[in-house]
Amino acid sequence: MVTQLCLAQEPEADELLSRDNFALLVGMLLDQQFPMEHAFRGPRKLAERMDGFDIRRIAEADPDEFEELGATPPAIHRYGRSMARRVQELARYVMENYDGQAENLWTDGDPDGKEVLKRLKALPGFGDQKARIFLALLGKQREVRPKGWQAAAGAYGDKGSRRSVADVTDAESLSQVREFKKQAKAAAKAK
Repeated sequence: MVTQLCLAQEPEADELLSRDNFALLVGMLLDQQFPMEHAFRGPRKLAERMDGFDIRRIAEADPDEFEELGATPPAIHRYGRSMARRVQELARYVMENYDGQAENLWTDGDPDGKEVLKRLKALPGFGDQKARIFLALLGKQREVRPKGWQAAAGAYGDKGSRRSVADVTDAESLSQVREFKKQAKAAAKAK
């Protein structure tokens, strides 16, 4: 059974994220310099504009046309065109390296948490922090728990934390994550 995610705070968008692992990866990719729930609505916006969400069609789309889809109001991100290019690059990477199946990132060869983290960090647009957060999201909300996943995810894997999208399960937890980030930012500024 697939757990229903509540990242976009919008039922149709969350349904897509819950059933399509590539859509979930795209949402995570878009989650930077943009409100989290809006980032995770991006895949649904693309699906509506493409008459379905299909990794192969995204990878093979004309780059200029795909940029236009990403930038069309409401855009998938504050930087709609550049993020559309990143989404397309991610689609191509998953097509070439994981047979177009995002879940192969965490299932092929029965990898441990360190290997899944390494694979996530190799994705276009994913750095160390984004990869750790996504690994924590997989473990906490998708029941993808390869050996050592919590250690590989670092503090993002901590049980009961409210520090990232990995911990968002409803509107209240979204508020708690926002408050954590606000406090962390203030503490960093005070140093």
